[in-house]
Amino acid sequence: MDTPYSLPAERLEVRLPDAKPKYTSAEARAEAERCLYCHDAPCIEKCPTEINIPEFIHKIASGNTLGAARTILAQNILGYTCARVCPVEVLCVGACVYNEWHKTPIAIGRLQRYATESLLEHEALTGQAVLRPKTPTEGRRKVALVGAGPASLACAAYLALEGHEAVIYERGALPGGLNTTGVAPYKLHSEDSLREVAYVQSLGVTLKTGVEVGRDLSASSLLNDHDAVFLGMGLGADARLSIADEAGPGVWGATALIEKIKNDASFKLPAVKRATVVGGGNTAIDIARELAQLGVAEVVMVYRRGAEHMSGYKHEMDLARKEGIRLVGWRQPVAVLRDAAGGVSGLRLRDTQQGGEETLSTELVVLAIGQEKIKGLTDAFGGIALDQKGCVVADAKTRQTSNPKVYAGGDCINGGKEVVNAVADGRDAARAMIQRWFAA
Repeated sequence: MDTPYSLPAERLEVRLPDAKPKYTSAEARAEAERCLYCHDAPCIEKCPTEINIPEFIHKIASGNTLGAARTILAQNILGYTCARVCPVEVLCVGACVYNEWHKTPIAIGRLQRYATESLLEHEALTGQAVLRPKTPTEGRRKVALVGAGPASLACAAYLALEGHEAVIYERGALPGGLNTTGVAPYKLHSEDSLREVAYVQSLGVTLKTGVEVGRDLSASSLLNDHDAVFLGMGLGADARLSIADEAGPGVWGATALIEKIKNDASFKLPAVKRATVVGGGNTAIDIARELAQLGVAEVVMVYRRGAEHMSGYKHEMDLARKEGIRLVGWRQPVAVLRDAAGGVSGLRLRDTQQGGEETLSTELVVLAIGQEKIKGLTDAFGGIALDQKGCVVADAKTRQTSNPKVYAGGDCINGGKEVVNAVADGRDAARAMIQRWFAA
């Protein structure tokens, strides 16, 4: 499927190959036939979007690939990107019964990619839509969605499929949220994210980029002109350490650097031999692996506690170690050291267990310690309730906020989970809106 959004060809991310390429038809059939089609499938329970995994795999095995895709998209309209970016090792694949027998679990993510990518290719080749929205009726409602990340895209898609009008407002030039700007390239290139965005638009969703709520149109106008508003704006800029000499060249926020690598053809990675990533989450592991794969000879991760306390997934850290990345635990940065020309020459660290300080030689520092919350926008929608961490408070089932006309999902309510969690939020919000309207 063609996308109306263009990306420059000469981007650093294209140097990083696909870690899990699409199966061939023969490979998919062979893998699908290994599945036991468990009646009480634990893989379904571990999927945040509750995809009927045995059903779609059985359809692949029987040659009904488009039927498999329909089963997936009924629960997860962004099944294509989720198949590629989900940490399946700790979700569906991690729950596969084969693990208990010390056998290789079913490659659920790769089978899901095969089915959904086959659907996209089928529609591009034939021009025939597999999923068709319902015909709009007199009861059609209109919903505004803020931010074009996975939560909003999912919410808008499910609304559109039921015949309602969904308009997404995205302040950036490119839609897709972190799928487009922040996912590690070896998992997903930006053009593949945009390909899925185009698919969502083909369902009848209107997407307006370069439009910032609060600047180009007001929150009050959205509330007045729509039956509901969905907030899916994600999180803000990379958090900073607020340490000595942090400001200046050679110190990057992780998501800002990943976006440059993925989408900016003019960006060239500094010619450094040593880089240090501060943080212990999945974003920290991702950018560390990207730097190593792009040729940085020595990449070190610094974390304030031990490896066993890291929020990043163990299987991802294991892969990082295989790529030569070293973890320095129980260290807290206290100052960036700079040379006479102002460049980074080192990072001063404090031992968080024994006390004392030491210097780590480095030429590049990347901060992966979280992102800031977007509080100003929530204030504009009537002072929507926030929790102690600054996240939007939303009902666990309906995703409705303290303003009954406003729903929310994704990172702005959970502080930064997986893409599949955002999709579940958007889908559940759309279903709750529709149920509320028809119950009224």
